Amino acid sequence: MKHLLSPMDLSVEEIDDLLNLAKDISKNPAKYSHVCDGKKLATCFYEPSTRTRLSFESAMLNLGGSVLGFSSADSSSAAKGESVSDTIRVISCYADICAMRHPKEGAPMVAASKSTIPVINAGDGGHQHPTQTLTDLMTINELHGKLNNFTIGLCGDLKFGRTVHSLINSLIRYDNIKFILISPKELRVPDYIIDKLKEKNAEFQEVEKLEDVMPQLDILYMTRVQRERFFNEDDYLRMKDFYILDKAKMALAKENMYVLHPLPRVNEISVDVDDDPRAAYFKQAQYGVYVRMALIMTLLGLNK
Repeated sequence: MKHLLSPMDLSVEEIDDLLNLAKDISKNPAKYSHVCDGKKLATCFYEPSTRTRLSFESAMLNLGGSVLGFSSADSSSAAKGESVSDTIRVISCYADICAMRHPKEGAPMVAASKSTIPVINAGDGGHQHPTQTLTDLMTINELHGKLNNFTIGLCGDLKFGRTVHSLINSLIRYDNIKFILISPKELRVPDYIIDKLKEKNAEFQEVEKLEDVMPQLDILYMTRVQRERFFNEDDYLRMKDFYILDKAKMALAKENMYVLHPLPRVNEISVDVDDDPRAAYFKQAQYGVYVRMALIMTLLGLNK
């Protein structure tokens, strides 16, 4: 039985197969509408979510399956003190596959060690978010046409941003990708990510000003400054408006430079950018449904 806890759980070949399946689903949705008849997905979300939880539920319903679960720790027995290990043992009696989001890093790994059904990490603290990474990879592949030979700028909260950490871990396995890490000093990527970039001999640079590097980028990956990861409200308020992407900055970019964002956004992308054809973040959300459909099928062994 296979789980998905980190993007590194999948080989490059497995990712390519999964993205090819997701692409076929996007083109032929009716072909897959009964693949999961009789199957149940449990969504165990100990932390708030809109896109990830609803896209998982939409994915399973699109495949003909059904969904059960909870959307916050307060509405589960976690509020009574039940452990993740006990919860997943119970969920394994009710469902065929589980998607879990948790504020504590490593919680989905603990669940996977006790589960009798596949567990998907839907985000654990500031650590990993593998299904968002698969969504990001599909978006880049569909819009840019390839997963190699490009320059990507990752901007905003690179310290706590689990989507950034997962994406870098995945992209360093592809050829000739240059990383430009754009953040204030206080929100730079953790040392272990820098170590991995150096280990893979990946080209990268750390900068503070977005305007200085806009003309170089093929992909700009914006992130919000995450209030829930800060211990100090004053630090959050000081950092939250450090970067705002607007029309003036977009004018500095290439005509075929795409903007991605894992969402939700707060004010780091001005709404006047939404009409720019290079703004791809809502397409990105749609691709997330296809990717999760492909992943559910793959982990349940229904992809053949």
